[in-house]
Amino acid sequence: MTPSSEYWRGNRDGLPLLLVIAPFGAVFGVVATEAGLDIAQVMGFSVLVIAGAAQFVALQMMVEHAPALIVLAASLAVNLRMAMYSASLAPHLGRLPFWKRALVSYVMVDQTYAAAILRYENQPQLSPQARLAYFLGVATPIVPIWYLFTWAGAALGSAVPAGLPIDFAVPITFIALIVPMLRTLPHVVAALVSILGALFFAGLPFNLGLMVAALLAMVAGAETERRMAKRRGA
Repeated sequence: MTPSSEYWRGNRDGLPLLLVIAPFGAVFGVVATEAGLDIAQVMGFSVLVIAGAAQFVALQMMVEHAPALIVLAASLAVNLRMAMYSASLAPHLGRLPFWKRALVSYVMVDQTYAAAILRYENQPQLSPQARLAYFLGVATPIVPIWYLFTWAGAALGSAVPAGLPIDFAVPITFIALIVPMLRTLPHVVAALVSILGALFFAGLPFNLGLMVAALLAMVAGAETERRMAKRRGA
């Protein structure tokens, strides 16, 4: 399995994900322009941040005139999963040069991570270069389409009919990503705690309930894994 073949395999695996990436980007473009951002600001969001969930959270809190520190803290909490993704990928890509790891970190979104980690676990014999090629292969169709449809949503936002249900892409994206990854008890516990926490703390101002739910979910998942490891060692 050469890097070239892995790149094209990743490219093929990334193409079906465009069915949700495209409308997801368009939704953000539309919502951001309706919130008062111009196209340059919208594109700055998507190009520099390139994290759909955090962008939506930050945008909503900005609309509610939340303090800048609260906006940053909430966005960081939503994106803490990226730190867990990085830790998960380190055994597979950690030997690569710094600039290559930096490139991976930039194009690492939920979709590229989900596809890559499944590939790495199913093909542990892949070389680091082949793993990198696969990751970039998945990212190749995803990242430009995210930019393009964010721009399209921002540019054409006022022309989108109000009743057009393009926002379906947001929940479907995360359901499609999360369900296949619920393979262990700690994962299931973290998912359940996050759902219950988000519902229970929904009344907190500035959507802080999401941050609290995320923190509780990480603690619950980590504690479940710790107890399971302790039992196995007993």
